[in-house]
Amino acid sequence: MSVKKIISKAVSQQQKNRIHKLQSKWACFRYGHPSRKLKVIGVTGTKGKTTVCNMIASILDANGCKNAMETTINTKIGDQIIPHTTKRHWVTTPPSSVIQSFLKRAAEENCEYAILEITSQAIDQNRTWGIDFDVLVYTNLSHDHLDYHQTKERYLVAKLKAFQENPQAKFVVNMDDSYWNRFHSLPASEKFLYSIKRPIEHGAVARKILPGAESITFTVAHDTGQNTINLNLPGLFNVQNALASFCVGLALELDPEKIKAGLEQIDKVTGRMESIRVSNKQDLTVIVDYAHNPDSLKNVYETVREGMIKRGGRLIAVLGATGRRDKTKRPIMGALAGGYADLVFFTNEDPYDEDPDTIIEEVAGGIHRGAKKKHQWHLNRNYWKVTDRAQAIHQAIEAADKGDVVVITGKGAEEVMAVGEDEFIPFSDRKIARQELMKRFREE
Repeated sequence: MSVKKIISKAVSQQQKNRIHKLQSKWACFRYGHPSRKLKVIGVTGTKGKTTVCNMIASILDANGCKNAMETTINTKIGDQIIPHTTKRHWVTTPPSSVIQSFLKRAAEENCEYAILEITSQAIDQNRTWGIDFDVLVYTNLSHDHLDYHQTKERYLVAKLKAFQENPQAKFVVNMDDSYWNRFHSLPASEKFLYSIKRPIEHGAVARKILPGAESITFTVAHDTGQNTINLNLPGLFNVQNALASFCVGLALELDPEKIKAGLEQIDKVTGRMESIRVSNKQDLTVIVDYAHNPDSLKNVYETVREGMIKRGGRLIAVLGATGRRDKTKRPIMGALAGGYADLVFFTNEDPYDEDPDTIIEEVAGGIHRGAKKKHQWHLNRNYWKVTDRAQAIHQAIEAADKGDVVVITGKGAEEVMAVGEDEFIPFSDRKIARQELMKRFREE
């Protein structure tokens, strides 16, 4: 173990956070407090952060507003979009020096807006200290990150901290989330709510929702009228993401028609409910998604099932769980696969220094709990434990028939796998799936 890791284990998180705050103060000073030269939009929540950030960027692009964006999957400065291809960049909210450097570059490139995906850990560790947010978005809070926060209340308190420290900002809050009022009750310059279920006084609500297999149409009712949006992304959760982004547009006083145009321009968000297609001959669907907690996984499976109602077919799941993370969610993930899928391949997923087979056993252990009928699941007949993730993807696609949907979850757009303490090896669900499909549906 390195000296750095030994010291890290010996120092409390509270002491570390004080050090992080000093680092943030220095970074703000070093880079000249760049957030003061931009309109900064922060997005936090368990799910939907990356998608909402990309939707907001598309809305700003449609309005001719030059913007920068920092998310888990990409960095954007104006028209230049840089995909993240190393694990170092996949810390959703990077260290304060990286954030301040990014904001300074955005200001130097004459961007008017900067969009940041901000995590509870980053807020707790003061990595976002010194950033003057103009708009803050809260999407939701569900079972995740308890390895760090220990309790859901502490997880919530970390997210609340960003809003408490920025009373000058406009707040956008998901009223369908059970914790919405904890955010909405805080002081802000203006507060917007959004919902797919309840009437709201100020913000946006979705009506006339018409889901499709790979898209969804709905009407947004807001303070000044309504707009029908044809979103090229499936799922009710993406309607919520779109509503959050629509409210940001309203908070920035943008034209609702141009907000609509920005949302309709999005055809995919890499690694988020991304359909992999290689040929017109392809008669099955393969979806890659980042879902790595129970709520996200449930949303993905429900969306896929909803799209399959009319055309039939089987849902084939490929999933695992990350090492060094909340172990309590592992059997819950397995139970969800057991409740929604027809075939399941449990496999490896960023084990770090944990034993991959032990993690697989813990996830697979939940499959019988999710079964809809007694004796539904039989090892090596309709569910498998395959340590090699590439092999699991191969077997899942090989097992798929016409009309089936293979859903590969957990890694999304990532291009490496974390093994051991500090080792990262090249690995991409998207690339492996594409290779397997090309073998099967090779054009003559």
